[in-house]
Amino acid sequence: MMKNLQSTTMLHNGVKMPWLGLGVFKVEEGQELINAVKTAIKHGYRSVDTAAIYGNEIGVGQGIREAVKETGIAREDLFITSKVWNSELGYASTIAAYEESLTKLGLDYLDLYLIHWPVAGKYKEAWRALETLYKEGRVKAIGVSNFQIHHLEDLMKDAEIKPMVNQVEYHPRLTQKELSDFCRKQDIQLEAWSPLMAGQLLDNTDLQEIADKYGKSIAQVILRWDLQNGVITIPKSTKEHRIAENSTVFDFELTADDMKRIDSLNQNHRVGPDPDNFDF
Repeated sequence: MMKNLQSTTMLHNGVKMPWLGLGVFKVEEGQELINAVKTAIKHGYRSVDTAAIYGNEIGVGQGIREAVKETGIAREDLFITSKVWNSELGYASTIAAYEESLTKLGLDYLDLYLIHWPVAGKYKEAWRALETLYKEGRVKAIGVSNFQIHHLEDLMKDAEIKPMVNQVEYHPRLTQKELSDFCRKQDIQLEAWSPLMAGQLLDNTDLQEIADKYGKSIAQVILRWDLQNGVITIPKSTKEHRIAENSTVFDFELTADDMKRIDSLNQNHRVGPDPDNFDF
């Protein structure tokens, strides 16, 4: 049951992952980032998602340490994700990248480590490295990001361990229905990045009508739609009132008709790169 920010889903290896977390894409190192992470944790968030390429792991780590100190929350109660970048994909280089992320974050382990993009000819060796880290108990869960169905099928042909998570661009203009169904059948948890479509949906009239009906914001309606579709979501914000607002999505439920209406907004429209047509 999704009751609050501490509500979790169980990944196929038994690890519990929060349904809603804080994303920090494009948030630069500095006090604003540290404050955002700290504010989110103080507001009840338990999940923070970063990546090596974001260049902000040091600040994320600082925010985590300050929040732990000020709130008394244990590290074990937090769920921290990072990702290995394309240039580091390979067996030894991926393990080295993991070490570097840990050092920057100032952590002993990550809860989830992802391959950031499916670079052809490289992701299988990187996955072998993630399997090693997982088998050694150095990371709690492993997964991928931006993988299409054919990437997942190719990876799983040789993998010993199936990915636990696939983090992809997912919002009402890009509902990824086939990928979502595939992941559900394979027991791979789908996670949404850019759930608010980089703000491009916040003046949509259909969504505004639905939001008015529930006395909620468009952002809250979209995040609720994610959750009711069984998709983990990590909206990005650095402003305290938005961080708080984004978390207030556990006190209402969209009807089946409203869910269908939001689904119908799909245009297969991406704001990020296409994994099948990306210059890696």
